[in-house]
This record gives sequence, C-alpha cells and structure tokens, in this order.
Amino acid sequence: MSRIGNRKLVIPDGVTVAEENGIVTVKGPKGELTTSLVKGITLKVEENTLEVLRESDDIKAMHGTINANINNMMIGVSKGYEKQLEIIGVGYRFALKGNQIVISAGYSHPVEMEIPAGLTVEVPTNTELTVKGIDKVLVGEFAANIRKVRKPEPYKGKGIRYKDEHVRRKEGKKAA
Repeated sequence: MSRIGNRKLVIPDGVTVAEENGIVTVKGPKGELTTSLVKGITLKVEENTLEVLRESDDIKAMHGTINANINNMMIGVSKGYEKQLEIIGVGYRFALKGNQIVISAGYSHPVEMEIPAGLTVEVPTNTELTVKGIDKVLVGEFAANIRKVRKPEPYKGKGIRYKDEHVRRKEGKKAA
C-alpha cells in the first residue's frame, strides 16, 4: 500500500504555503495556485517542511492525493511545467495566431485552438511546440488536447506526438 500521504514535503526557497478555511494557497516566484482540502485533512507547516495529516481512516484515499497535489503546486510555482510536442507529416505544421494555435494536420481545414489563461505556448519551429505553465494539470490537459487533433498512427508514424514519445510501428500489408 502506498505511503505517499505520510511523506513530509520540503517547501522550496521563495515559496509560501498557507491554509485558511480549508483552502490551501501556494505562492512562489512564478505565481499563485489554490486548492481546497477535503474535510478531515489538515496541514501542519513547520519552518520549511509541510505535513498533511488526516483525522480518520475514512479519508485515507484522499490523503496521498492531496499530498501529491500540494507537492505539484509547490514545484509549479517555483520551477514550472512544460510539455513539448512535435508534428510529423508532409504539410503538417503549427503556427501561432494571436491567442490561438493553428494546426495544419492533413484535414481540409486548419484546426484552431484557443490558448487557456495561465499557459504560454512557444513555436520554435513550425513542427515543434512547447506548452508552459505553473499548473501541472492544465499543462498536461492542453497538451493532450493538442495531441488529440491527430494522434500518431502506427503505419507511417504521422501525427502529433510528445517529444519523448515512442510510437510502435507496424509493418503493413506486405507482411501478409
């Protein structure tokens, strides 16, 4: 069984954690994030360590989840998160247009996606894209939505993939 809820978190330099009325606020050099606590879970902050405590075993499942979420918030406001994507295919490309990403991925029309507040998107080349932000969930969800526009296919490997993703290739008709 996991013991993640019992671990003590080290608060990085320049980051403050405060709890008020069941709402945790984490402030750092890159910004501020908030989350709500489940009833029966409390925080104990001492100098540069943080401990998540639970009152009973009824809420044991949420103990580790809240511990991990607060840790992700502290990393986000101090270092930030980023996801890199690449697009592979003839004529496939990314472009920025104001507050939108324009994706040409082999459809009859370009796909336009609105960039959510709190995220920054960079396009170093027209086949690479980087999503940056302080909220791990928001960065991951937006990157997944971009990838969903054209998932990598196993025969030619065309589509949108994460930079470090390995796409398993198939041989095709000639294998039969």
